[in-house]
Amino acid sequence: MKKLEEYVRSIPDFPEEGIIFRDVTSVLQDADGFHLAVNTMQELIKDLDYDVVAGAESRGFIFGAPLAYNNGKPFVLIRKQGKLPCETVSQEYELEYGTAVIEMHKDSIKPGQKVLLVDDLIATGGTTKAMIKLVESLGGEVAGVVVLMELAGLKGREALAGYRLDSAIIYPGK
Repeated sequence: MKKLEEYVRSIPDFPEEGIIFRDVTSVLQDADGFHLAVNTMQELIKDLDYDVVAGAESRGFIFGAPLAYNNGKPFVLIRKQGKLPCETVSQEYELEYGTAVIEMHKDSIKPGQKVLLVDDLIATGGTTKAMIKLVESLGGEVAGVVVLMELAGLKGREALAGYRLDSAIIYPGK
C-alpha cells in the first residue's frame, strides 16, 4: 500500500514561483487514498475526548463528516458568510490579501461541549483561529484540531499555541 504522502499531488510554482501547491483533490479522487486519509486522521485522534465534530467549508466537510460518522458524533458546519439559514455567529479573519468571514449556527454548539475541529490544511492558522473563536464564543471547548496537511513553514502551529493540533502529513516548507 502507498503512503499517504504519495497520494498528494505536488505542483511546483503555483500559485506563484517558489511555492509548492499540495493538491488534496488527488487524494480524494483515489478510493484508497481517501480511505487512508480518513483512517490516518481517525488514528491521530483515537485518544481524544470530544462531543461534536465541526468542519470548515468546504474540505473540512469532506474529512470531518466521515470522522463524525465513524465515531457516532454530530457534525457542525462552519461556512462562508451568508450560507446558513438560521441565526448565526460570525468571525472575521485575515487572508493573504484581505479578510473573510466564517459563520456557524448559534445553536450548533452547546456550552461545555468539547469540539473537534477538522480541515484539510493548516498554513498560517488564520481560518483555524477563527473557528476556535466561533466555538468558544458559544461556550464550547476546543478539544483539538486535526488536519490532513500542515505547511510547517507558515507557522500555523505556533499561531495555535495552547491547542492540540494533529496533522496526518507535515510538509516543512510553505
